[in-house]
Amino acid sequence: MGQLCPATTAPMLRPRLYLLGAAVLWSTAGAAIKLSTLNAFQLASGRSLIAALMLFLVFSDGRRRPTVRMLGVATAYAATVVLFIFANKLTTSANAIFLQDTAPLYVLLLSPLLLGERPSRGEWVAVPVFLLGLSLFFFDQLSSGQLQGNLVAMGSGVAFALTILGMRAASTEGSAILIWGNLLAGLSVLGPALQGPTPTLMDLGLLAFLGVFQLGMGYALFHRGLREVPAVETSLLVLLEPVLNPVWAFLVAGEQPGPWALLGGGIILLATAWRTLLGVRGSSATASKLPAQDKA
Repeated sequence: MGQLCPATTAPMLRPRLYLLGAAVLWSTAGAAIKLSTLNAFQLASGRSLIAALMLFLVFSDGRRRPTVRMLGVATAYAATVVLFIFANKLTTSANAIFLQDTAPLYVLLLSPLLLGERPSRGEWVAVPVFLLGLSLFFFDQLSSGQLQGNLVAMGSGVAFALTILGMRAASTEGSAILIWGNLLAGLSVLGPALQGPTPTLMDLGLLAFLGVFQLGMGYALFHRGLREVPAVETSLLVLLEPVLNPVWAFLVAGEQPGPWALLGGGIILLATAWRTLLGVRGSSATASKLPAQDKA
C-alpha cells in the first residue's frame, strides 16, 4: 500500500525534472563566460536579446501585448539578470552567487501572502538545510567588505524570488513574460554593450549558446516546471545550479573545488534528491485521493 503506481508518479516527476533541467542549463553560464572575451554588458545584453528572439519564434502563445501584471513580473526577471551582472562587477563571484541563491528564503516568507501557498513542514526544514549547504559550499570563497556589490547581489536574490512568485501566479502568461523580460534586460544594457570589444567568431558562438540554451531553453523548462510545482519547492530544486557551476569550471578551466565546496555541494545534492522524491510522493498521494473523493 505504501508503494506508488508509476502511472501516478510519472506526471508528478516530469515537472520536477524540467526544473532540474533548467538548473543544469543555467549552470553552464560560468564556464561559457570564462571562454568569452566579451564584457559583462555585452554578455548580458546579447544573451537576453537572443533568448527573446528564440522564445518569440518557438512559443506562439507568448506573442501578445503585455498586461500590467506581465510587465511587472518581466521587470522582476530583467532585474534578476541585470543586477546579477552588476553584482559580479562590484563584489566577488562567490558573494554574488551565494546572495542571489538566498531567494528560497524570500519565497518561503512571501508565498503564503502572495500566492496563498502555505509551505509544508518539510519545506520549512528544507530551506535551512539548503542554506547550510550553500554556506559550506562558498565557505572559503566569501569575502567581507564590498558592501555595495553585496547589496546589489541581495537585490538580485529578491528579484529572483519575485520572478518565481510572479511566474507561478501568472502561469498561463509565462512565455510572454519571458519574452518581454529578456527584451527589457537586453535593451537596458544595450548602450554600454555597444561600446565593448569586437566579438570573435567564438564569442558569437558562445553568445548564441548562452541565449538559446542557457537562458532561453533554461527558462522555458523553468516555466514548464513551475506551473505544477509549488514556489518554495521550485526555488529549492533550482539550487542545483550553483553546485554544477564548479563542475563545468573544472571541465573547461581545470578549476578544482575545495573540500568545503564538496561538502556543501554534497548536502545540496542530497537535499535536492530528497525534495524531488518527497514532492513526487506528496503530489502522487494527493492525486490518488481525488477519485475516491469524486465518488463520494
